[in-house]
Amino acid sequence: MTYAPQNPVDVPPYQLQPLLSGVVDSLSRAAGHPVHIRCAQAIGSEIYVGCSNGELLRFALQANDAQSPESYTLLSRQSVPNEKPVDEIVLAPSISRALVLSDHQIHFYTIPSLDMVPLNQIKPIRNVVTFAVDEQHLRRPPQFMDDIPVPVEPIEFCVIKRSNIALYSLRERLFFQKEIPLPSGGTFARRTGKYLCVADREFYNMVDLAAASLLQLLPISQAPDPTVVVKPLIAVISEKEFLILSWTGATTIGVFITGDGDPVRGTLEWPSHPDAVSLDYPYVTTLLPNGTIEIHSIETQTIVQVVPGPPDAPSPLAGDRKALISCLNGFFIPSTQRSEKLRMVPQRLVRKSARGDSKSREQDLEAVPDIPSL
Repeated sequence: MTYAPQNPVDVPPYQLQPLLSGVVDSLSRAAGHPVHIRCAQAIGSEIYVGCSNGELLRFALQANDAQSPESYTLLSRQSVPNEKPVDEIVLAPSISRALVLSDHQIHFYTIPSLDMVPLNQIKPIRNVVTFAVDEQHLRRPPQFMDDIPVPVEPIEFCVIKRSNIALYSLRERLFFQKEIPLPSGGTFARRTGKYLCVADREFYNMVDLAAASLLQLLPISQAPDPTVVVKPLIAVISEKEFLILSWTGATTIGVFITGDGDPVRGTLEWPSHPDAVSLDYPYVTTLLPNGTIEIHSIETQTIVQVVPGPPDAPSPLAGDRKALISCLNGFFIPSTQRSEKLRMVPQRLVRKSARGDSKSREQDLEAVPDIPSL
């Protein structure tokens, strides 16, 4: 069951386009056993992919024509030190770093080259359950895309361990700040500013990192059957606002909540518990278990678009949809409409007279190509 858009927009905010194909097949053939994509991130013209065999893949967008939309080329491949599955990749472009979680360790890499930071400069962080980088810091512009260098500010992030939260800042080197007790532990977290929203096995909690205080929020599942386990889902909406999803047993509701624990806006609703949630303001995008993608407006809390699940018949978009990824600084994709938007436009040019006085004479010239309108 899916919901139809309550107030459909004339032009849907999203369209689906394949970017990479055959990645899993080629990796599996080379390894001699099935290899799966576990996570991915993208920025600029590059896509970074983490695999179940511990490999990190770096793809770059190449020049293409309108008939060849899939034009990413594999630039490099390497393995994390332990060759265990890569669980998460977080890009911090303002300091040209990538944080890679694998085997309960955070490893540090440079971007865009994806070279490992020397161990004598930054050692991996161990005993990690999950981690959350301040999303306001992740939104800072990339250093390698700026024409004018700007002062590099450190990024801050939280590492959730078995019974505490460790706070770090990172620039050229890693600095430990402090620890905050977390008796109930945590399985998933998101951070914005001084607020950390963290889910334990039963509840969502809000942690004020400055005051080292914890406030219990909604249960992850409100279903009567306690054996039903659902995945905690959290999205950062703004500097002081989160979205948390709670399963009721019949539907899932999404509650917007501030760092102080106060509900704001209205609520969202889904017919089943989503597998993933992502923010692309002013839209919240969710992936449902049947592969359907639903897009809600944050401002009106209504559905504006539904992307159906993959068809049964083979197609470029068929296959399992496992996750949604929000690339905070955007990335480039090839356009299949490029040639359609190129056109010849006649221009009237004005040329000054040879006398150099205020009078001029116009001369119509034959049509010349204008700058392509894209």
